[in-house]
Amino acid sequence: MEQVRIEHVEKTFHNKEKEKSFTVFDDINLEIRSGEFLSLLGPSGCGKSTLLNIVAGLDEATNGEVFVGDKKVLQPGSDRGVVFQEAALMPWLTVLENVSFALRKKMKKEEAKEHAKKYLKLVHLSKFIGSYPHELSGGMKQRVAIARALAMDPKILLMDEPFGALDEQTRTMLHREVQYIWEETKKTILFVTHNIREAILLSDRIVLMGTRPGGIRKVYDVNLPRPRSITSPEFVQLEEDIMSILGGEIEKVMREEMGDDFNTKKASLLYGTDRNLGDHI
Repeated sequence: MEQVRIEHVEKTFHNKEKEKSFTVFDDINLEIRSGEFLSLLGPSGCGKSTLLNIVAGLDEATNGEVFVGDKKVLQPGSDRGVVFQEAALMPWLTVLENVSFALRKKMKKEEAKEHAKKYLKLVHLSKFIGSYPHELSGGMKQRVAIARALAMDPKILLMDEPFGALDEQTRTMLHREVQYIWEETKKTILFVTHNIREAILLSDRIVLMGTRPGGIRKVYDVNLPRPRSITSPEFVQLEEDIMSILGGEIEKVMREEMGDDFNTKKASLLYGTDRNLGDHI
């Protein structure tokens, strides 16, 4: 297990002519401890996914550096596994073949399949190893994607809103799955979400990011015993504390995008009972 260090990271985008630019975030400094479950939480456009992609080596910082242990991140690597919002499974391959496919670069076919079965068992999909993606539910596809990432034995698991497209019931089930996987594997997890409750349920720490030019607004230590109850006074109080900061950040985004059409009635739509931020922007 190794820690991740993000040092003075900035990301600025330019148009083709480089006449205009906008800074997504600047001077991000963060250390993700070995074995920690850390969530990036914030409104749409604050740069959560961009920061995760920089850690993954899929995007390049304009300024600053990212390290995994003592190694500077310059490109994607086997030390970092990524799970996206869409499972992106190969439809012509079975569940087992989807997980074992990349493993065949470093081990024989049969060995790769046995290795893949171990991780499909971890995500409780042993009965579906011969199924094809179109035969699976959305939640099952995401579990295959998680198994595929874990099978490569990365030091760090990067998860970019992996449950964002799922219904609430499936999402709740996968929360339990991810907690189980994290406890079993002791992986370092960097998790991106819009959902306050999801972040509190899963995380050791929550990093709140603000609107662009974004940055870290506050870091919360989630010192609540697991499994966590969304109705406990401590849980509810933390929800309210987070909402008090991020509610204002989302209103900034709405004012910028809506201009004269913005009003407080529209802003009130942001605060759904599931604490899922950014759905209306």
